[in-house]
Amino acid sequence: MKKNQLVLALAILTMASLAPNYLRAEDAIEKTGMAVELTAGNLIFMPLKIFSMAVGAAGGALSYIASGGNADLTKQIWRDTSEGPYIITPELARKSVGQRPLLAESK
Repeated sequence: MKKNQLVLALAILTMASLAPNYLRAEDAIEKTGMAVELTAGNLIFMPLKIFSMAVGAAGGALSYIASGGNADLTKQIWRDTSEGPYIITPELARKSVGQRPLLAESK
């Protein structure tokens, strides 16, 4: 019985030592947290982006009338309000927040 337990313990230790780094709990927690944060951020960001685009479209049209037909001004307003990003991606979030040295050291 003791020999079987020893073999089982050695097998478990061997498999645990050979497990790849992506199986660490910190990575799973970080990925889950990032997914929750991106979803929550997009729930706020996307309606604001839609509102911004609608106001920009109306404002551009009004600027054309108010400026006496200045098409360049209207195009600039439309371009500024209709450019992306349209959703928050992980890359955009990392670029906006910056690199976190503590996470880089732990990997």
